[in-house]
Amino acid sequence: MPTFRTGEVIEILSERPGLQRIRVAGVPRGDRAYCLTAVVGSVAPGDRVVLNTTAVELGLGTGGWHVVHWNLSRTELVQPGPDHVMKVRYTSVQIDAGTDELRFPDLPESLTGAPVVACMVHSQVGVVAAAIKRSAPHLRIGYVMTDGAALPLALSDLVAELHARSLIDTTVTAGHAFGGDLEAVTVPSGMLLARHVAEADVLIVGMGPGVVGTGTKFGTSAIEAAAILDAAEVMGGEPVLCVRASSGDPRPRHQGVSHHTATVLDLAGCRPWVAPIPPELASSNRVRVRPVGPIDAVALLTGLGLTIQTMGRGPGDDPLFFDAAAAAGLVAVDLVEHP
Repeated sequence: MPTFRTGEVIEILSERPGLQRIRVAGVPRGDRAYCLTAVVGSVAPGDRVVLNTTAVELGLGTGGWHVVHWNLSRTELVQPGPDHVMKVRYTSVQIDAGTDELRFPDLPESLTGAPVVACMVHSQVGVVAAAIKRSAPHLRIGYVMTDGAALPLALSDLVAELHARSLIDTTVTAGHAFGGDLEAVTVPSGMLLARHVAEADVLIVGMGPGVVGTGTKFGTSAIEAAAILDAAEVMGGEPVLCVRASSGDPRPRHQGVSHHTATVLDLAGCRPWVAPIPPELASSNRVRVRPVGPIDAVALLTGLGLTIQTMGRGPGDDPLFFDAAAAAGLVAVDLVEHP
């Protein structure tokens, strides 16, 4: 059940479209909060706000941020949307995000050979994009964010930086996720929008920050990658799996090739492309192996001035995780350049 508490805004820490990060007084377990301005409007110092403090009080991996639920300084908020397609439907924060399927109803139904890199955790997105742009800066990248984790795209510091530096060229938010350059009702239509409206050469598809996991085989939002890979193949794309593997995760189920990767390959009907990283993937009959050149994710990210972490670990702490993600990007480049 949720916990709501009331506090006072004492400082605006940072702002960008769709998001304010603030400091609040009067609530337990930390003074940091964020406000999704597309949902509840903006706040200012001195405003009394209702905060959802549930995740922070449970000690979950939200980064220690409360969420503004409502600004008590206003009695109403009117922010008209573009049409009538609701996201976060049937909740008190449902919004008319619209959908670009209505603006572009006659798109081709094929991905026309575009590689689709399916990611299982959000940090992989940045590494895949960096590897693609470093190897082939002329290729356009479209990121399709699913609703498997965070719903607001504005919450992702990683995507904000990638977009600002043209390491991602366009964003599409699918399902109940919202806030992309383009909005889609489903992941397949989001992929078509990225391919044919944004003219992306490579698609990266995966959830935003906050993968949900239970430690069980099927109880993780990461297994959405199987459906993404199958849809990509059926729709005429080239499915590429961004393999989750680790040399630094203390949990045995994620060491080497993660059990999430194994489950995705068990569930997928297609045989996705992978790089032979880790090498044992080369002997799997569930994948198609595409060799790529030497991988050094530390040098890649350092050269681009990018700081990316997964579960608090950087590429120096978990080289296998980052090298595997970079390799997926290079597989996608090779599929474009040598179809």
